[in-house]
Amino acid sequence: MILYPNAKINIGLKVIEKRPDGFHNLETFFFPIGLTDILEIVESEKTTLTLYGICLEGRQEDNLCIKAYELLSKDFNLPPVEIHLFKRIPPGAGLGGGSSDAAHTLIALNKLFCINLSSETLAQYSARLGSDCPFFVYSNGLNSEEGEGMLANGRGEILTPFKVPQLKGLKIKTVVPPVFVSTADAYRGVTPQIPQYSLRDQLLMPVEGWKETVRNDFESSVFKKHPLIEEHKQDLYNKGAIYASMSGSGSAVFGLFR
Repeated sequence: MILYPNAKINIGLKVIEKRPDGFHNLETFFFPIGLTDILEIVESEKTTLTLYGICLEGRQEDNLCIKAYELLSKDFNLPPVEIHLFKRIPPGAGLGGGSSDAAHTLIALNKLFCINLSSETLAQYSARLGSDCPFFVYSNGLNSEEGEGMLANGRGEILTPFKVPQLKGLKIKTVVPPVFVSTADAYRGVTPQIPQYSLRDQLLMPVEGWKETVRNDFESSVFKKHPLIEEHKQDLYNKGAIYASMSGSGSAVFGLFR
């Protein structure tokens, strides 16, 4: 079985408050983009993970695809599988590549072994792997050409389908500077605050006004530490973007173009 885990961008990201569990409550808009990895899973005599494409650091047993398999296998006693993952989404860039791989591993296993879990149940499993994993359970059902994405609250796992008509017809260009941004460091640089206006309302305003209203709260501290990322964002504006922003905690930036 072959699936194509897609990337996402965050259009707006508000860090609202720190939670008792150590996580943060957020408000953001997840929007799927066309960049994908390639994931193949087949039944085998031994569970293995083979990686291709962009090099990933770390132990294979820590890979989210393996963790996703172990999570379902614990409850459903799955047979061993071979997992082949071709990485095209840069890791650690705020594009959700690892989370998408994990969610699509759950989707593939659910289909391959006829477990018949609903999307809602798969999203609950995926939330145990990462805060933005649940989005990718639903992302393939969204029509990005029509501006369909999802508003996310809580840690990012509370999702509401949301359509931003102004995105229809716009082109998205993503740039990934050669910089690693620690998500933990990014959070340490942010002072949570309850926003005066909801992101939902801001996204329904004309895109030309987003530059002044639709903000990513991570940018201020991340740009101070990694000015190259800010330079790439400004370069997108110089090239004609009507809106540009960092995605997630970076380092990827994206621009929206007519």
